[in-house]
Amino acid sequence: MEFRTVTAPLVLLSAGGTGGHLFPAESLANALKASGVRVVLVTDKRANAYAGSFPAEEIIEIPSATPSGRSVLQMAKAAFLLGKGILKAIPVIRRLKPAAAVGFGGYPTVPPILAASFLGVPTVIHEANGVLGRANRLLARRASLIATGFEATKGVPADVSGQRVHSGNPIRPPVLEAAKIAYPALSQDSRVKLLVFGGSQGARVMSDIVPPAIALLPTEIRARLSICQQAREEDLQRVRETYRKLDVACEVEPFFKDLPRRIADAHLVISRSGASTVAELSVIGRPSILVPLPGSLDQDQAANAKTLADIGAAIVLTQVEFTPERLASEIQGLLTEPERLTRAAASAKSAGISDAAERLAEAVLKLALTTKNGIKS
Repeated sequence: MEFRTVTAPLVLLSAGGTGGHLFPAESLANALKASGVRVVLVTDKRANAYAGSFPAEEIIEIPSATPSGRSVLQMAKAAFLLGKGILKAIPVIRRLKPAAAVGFGGYPTVPPILAASFLGVPTVIHEANGVLGRANRLLARRASLIATGFEATKGVPADVSGQRVHSGNPIRPPVLEAAKIAYPALSQDSRVKLLVFGGSQGARVMSDIVPPAIALLPTEIRARLSICQQAREEDLQRVRETYRKLDVACEVEPFFKDLPRRIADAHLVISRSGASTVAELSVIGRPSILVPLPGSLDQDQAANAKTLADIGAAIVLTQVEFTPERLASEIQGLLTEPERLTRAAASAKSAGISDAAERLAEAVLKLALTTKNGIKS
């Protein structure tokens, strides 16, 4: 579906707060631009700080807030900022006259998507997680189309009138490159590459649990390990020192710019189960031990992890179960039966959707072409 004219349509994308929302939006933007569609990004102050490389002809900041806490004053302040954002978004949308508006979850998407809906613009919400988030639940009844990263997404209101499509989660180009790498050969005697990470900042729990678990492994298994681990700055020294004392080859850093490639090089990944992580593990095709982030109101990471556990691609441990003893037992069991890891890698790969951005772009463009835009000049 190509648009290569002077009057090429414009699609407004709204994402903010975290890379988990912004990166899928960036992937969709690239797919839309490949079809000759113009793109504008509406975001909040937090995401605008690192949205400089976003492929949009314009980046617009709209105020927003997340209603949280029990304080009436805090809730009132958040509602005021959301209302202020809607009022600011209305003239922006009148000026841009987008053919469609797409939101990627989180409260920064609420003002522009609601404003677009009020003005008669076809609206799309994309839910990356296995459970519809609170902001998307708020927008669901006004959405013309609900796109989901997982086929069985929970929490979609029963009375929504919009269309639904399972697009998958749009993937970054480095992940697509890493997906070309075959699962590394593994035997009972070969070197084993273990990758450990816990999100963009590194989870403290990984530094607390993984090194002691490695210490509990038999010497012959430890001797085979090569560990690449993400850790917070304040945890780096103790994690490195533990592995040094155990004589385990390691690379411990606060951040890895080439994480997709490191996932591809790994025989086993230990991580949280955010939507982007689960999507990347699937597209690249790597076995994992997943520890969903506890305490989430929606339990979205648990739902994400379950999609891989159900097909034998991952072992899921709650944070309570994630102890050095349990983790050591799971690692030892996998490494003494390497064929389990090979099967899990294949299962993960079978669930990957590498063309999610193109699928979503096609759905958005179809909606834009078949729905009359209500904005008046």
